[in-house]
Amino acid sequence: MILHIVFGQSSEANLKAAMELDPLLEGEIMSFEDDLAVGPLFILDTPDGRAARREWWNTVQDVVVAAPAEGEVAVAPADPVRELKARLREEEELVIWIWAGQNATDVCGYYWLISQLDRFSGRIHLIYLNNLPFLNEKNGVFYPTHLSQILPKEFLKAKKLAREVSLAEFELDGDEWRRLMNENAGVRILEGGKKLRGEPGAFFDKELLQQTTKEFQKAHKVIGQVVGKFKYPVMDQFLNWRLKELIKEEKLEYKGELKTMRDYEIKLPGGSDAAPAENA
Repeated sequence: MILHIVFGQSSEANLKAAMELDPLLEGEIMSFEDDLAVGPLFILDTPDGRAARREWWNTVQDVVVAAPAEGEVAVAPADPVRELKARLREEEELVIWIWAGQNATDVCGYYWLISQLDRFSGRIHLIYLNNLPFLNEKNGVFYPTHLSQILPKEFLKAKKLAREVSLAEFELDGDEWRRLMNENAGVRILEGGKKLRGEPGAFFDKELLQQTTKEFQKAHKVIGQVVGKFKYPVMDQFLNWRLKELIKEEKLEYKGELKTMRDYEIKLPGGSDAAPAENA
């Protein structure tokens, strides 16, 4: 049996459709949702590291978590790979196909998984769509960066790329994951191949400020303009958090409610509407 692993639900739909076209692709799909291209990674292989990352995500998403009641013990975040490893131990016929597009989210996810699955070498396969041409709906050639961009019929071509992860890759790519954890950058940028470059969390702030004017405009419009400039787009949620950080630093003014990116407007300080921002 094949267990297909993807990073993000947007990759699932076309892969499911491809299974209907080719029975040899049939299998279960497991999707990991955490975008490891952004946010803290330090000691993520420990309960403390997972707790720190969950706390960061709560900050990004404005989630308020109540403190444990007196005498109540806080529940440690679950290890999302524990169940996968248990299945591999119990189901000896199970093989894993890791699907990765040429983007930092998928490559980070691959490194994270491969660092934990070395004892199952021989059963772990990778399909990395690294700078490969595919056909779009108009039969034009293009180079997808994400699995969600590939037509179901084109997945049939992609499956031919499946190859066993080598012992050397388990060692080298496991070391790369440990490097990424120790570096603990705020953002990880894919430079090409499987090479990731760490940058501070404020890496996109310059672009956000450049797309902002001295007239109020919707935050989601600014975020959309920034996302559109990059070959490897970053999460809207992350950029929304960065806008709120820039507001805290008084580099931007706002009006509305600082909830979702559609609930408030932003502008540079000064300009024609120089009135103080309305606090929510």
